[in-house]
Amino acid sequence: MTNYRAAWWAAALLAAAPALVVQAFAAQSFVAPRAAAVPGGVVTLRIPGAPDARPTVTFNDQPALVAREQDGWLAIVGISLDTEPGEHQVEVTSPGGTAQPMKFTVAAKKYPVQELRVPPNQVNLSPQDEARVQRESEKQRAALDSFTAGLPPTLRFRQPVPGRRSSSFGLRRVFNGESRRPHSGMDIAAATGTPILAPLAGRVVDVGSYFFNGNNVIVDHGQGVLTMYCHMSKVRVEVGQELKTGDVIGEVGATGRVTGPHLHWGVSLNGSWVDPALFLPPPPPAKKKPAQ
Repeated sequence: MTNYRAAWWAAALLAAAPALVVQAFAAQSFVAPRAAAVPGGVVTLRIPGAPDARPTVTFNDQPALVAREQDGWLAIVGISLDTEPGEHQVEVTSPGGTAQPMKFTVAAKKYPVQELRVPPNQVNLSPQDEARVQRESEKQRAALDSFTAGLPPTLRFRQPVPGRRSSSFGLRRVFNGESRRPHSGMDIAAATGTPILAPLAGRVVDVGSYFFNGNNVIVDHGQGVLTMYCHMSKVRVEVGQELKTGDVIGEVGATGRVTGPHLHWGVSLNGSWVDPALFLPPPPPAKKKPAQ
C-alpha cells in the first residue's frame, strides 16, 4: 500500500509539473499596454538588472512605472500629446549608482480634427469661470502627479462601460469654431444611468463637480497609473475608498461640457494623458462582408 501511494503521488506531481511551471512563469510576467512611441502613446524600455536591484526611471522629472521581467526590468513610460517628435531619453538609476540616460525616438502622429457646438459660455469663459477652472485644474493636477508605491498587477484594463467609442483620443477639438486642446481621453457612448465599472483595482483620490468635466472621479492604481471618469450623472464612491476590479464608480451622464450622455475615460501615466485604447485588449478582427 505504501509503495502504491508513493507511486500515485509521484505520478500526480509529474502531471502537475507543467501547470506549476506555467503558473510560475505567469507570476513573473507583467502585462504591459501596447507600445506606441508617438505623442499620446506609451514607450516600453527593457533594462537589465538582478531581481534585488530595482532601478529608478524618470522622464521629464516624473517617476515612471518599473515592473520586473524574467531577465530584467521593464520601464513603462507615458508620452504626452504635446511631446515633439524626435529623440528623447529617460534617466535610469540603479541602486547605489548614478543616473544614466536611455534614449528612445518618438515618431510623429497626426490626429484628426473634430468640430463641436456647445453653449458660448463654455468656450469664452467669464472671469469667474476662468478662476474656477484654474482652481479645478490645480486640484486635479495634484492628484495626477501622485506616485504611490504599489505596482498594479497588470496594465490590461477592461472597458469601464460597454458601448461605442464615440470619439477617439487625440482629436484636435474645435468648439464653436475656436481651437482648443486635443481630446485627452476616450469617449464611450452609453445611455444615462449606465453603471461605470472600475477597470482595475485602485483607490479613489479625487471626487468633484467640475466646470468642464462635470461629475468627476480619479482613481489611483499605483506607480503613476491613474484613471479619470467624467460627465457622470451620479457618483457612487468617495475619496479614500478602495476599489476592486468591477466595482461601480458611478453612472453615465451628461454633466459639464458635453453634447450628450457619454463617459469620458482618461488614463494618465507618469503625469501624461495617454491613449486608453493601448490598455484594452486588441479589438476583434472585422468580419468580412459576404460576397454579393
